[in-house]
Amino acid sequence: MEYVRLGTTGLEVSPICFGTWRFGQESSGVVETDREEAHELLDAFDERGANFIDTANGYGGGDSERWIGEWLDGKDREDYVIASKCFWSQVSRFQENLSRKNVRAEVEGSLERLDTDYLDVLYLHRWDDGTPIERTLRTLDDLVSEGKVNYVGLSSAAAWKLTKGVLTADLHNYERFTVTQPRFSATYRDPVSDYLDVCADQDLAVCPYSPLHGGFLTGKYERTGDGEVITPDGSRADLVDRFDPEHVDESAWAVLDEVRAVADEVDATPAQVSLRWLMDQDDFTCVPIIGARTVDQLDENLGAVDVSLSDDQFERIATAGESEA
Repeated sequence: MEYVRLGTTGLEVSPICFGTWRFGQESSGVVETDREEAHELLDAFDERGANFIDTANGYGGGDSERWIGEWLDGKDREDYVIASKCFWSQVSRFQENLSRKNVRAEVEGSLERLDTDYLDVLYLHRWDDGTPIERTLRTLDDLVSEGKVNYVGLSSAAAWKLTKGVLTADLHNYERFTVTQPRFSATYRDPVSDYLDVCADQDLAVCPYSPLHGGFLTGKYERTGDGEVITPDGSRADLVDRFDPEHVDESAWAVLDEVRAVADEVDATPAQVSLRWLMDQDDFTCVPIIGARTVDQLDENLGAVDVSLSDDQFERIATAGESEA
């Protein structure tokens, strides 16, 4: 597997990141990925040469980090790039914010659960309007100086807040954001276009979550004549109601139709084409985060690494659905 440089960090990562938000996650009373399954998936990801793993302090109530930490035991920590996040607290119900107290407490908790001395990337999971960003950034800067965090990033926020964070860091000579994690896919572009413009301008790497639009871009879903979505038994959409009108408007179906057409042309699956389209972004480094529930799904998604899209095919997907928007 060929690795890519994660923006300006210098980190060499697999072109696809494994997201572990399903580890220990309950949906409709069903645990989506249990401990044994989590370790099996991590083994498969590792065996295929991938090294970039994404988690968060709150995934599975902390089980995601714990299970990753157990899996890392006995392995060379330097072989893996581990990203986690903070905002919501696993320590105190009174401290869900980006205050110095909460950020420090949550990072220490993550390090303990992961049984590691450092995080390669720490994302702010959300923006905290109640804490001045310069205080949060000062705390992050201290954590980098202490060797507990190598690089810092931002997940969900408005474009102007991302800009404010970068400029504030530059003004005070604090560690600036180098990695971002917005929601972004072939069917979810317009709402994050300004955010992505900032990433391109500031040379920030983009690690999008929900790159398959909640499973929609796997091509497994169909619709009835009256517009209802048909979801396969056992699919994530069968467990969680993800396909509201925002997910499945006419524009989304038009994009999916084009993705399917391109998939037929290149002998790949719609999921692989959708991931390859993200990986081929020219304006910024883009490393999509996948969330496979089985090894077969993982293998399918990793197969995107071997898919090639022509400029015309890329552009067809990029412009699909514009007339329906």
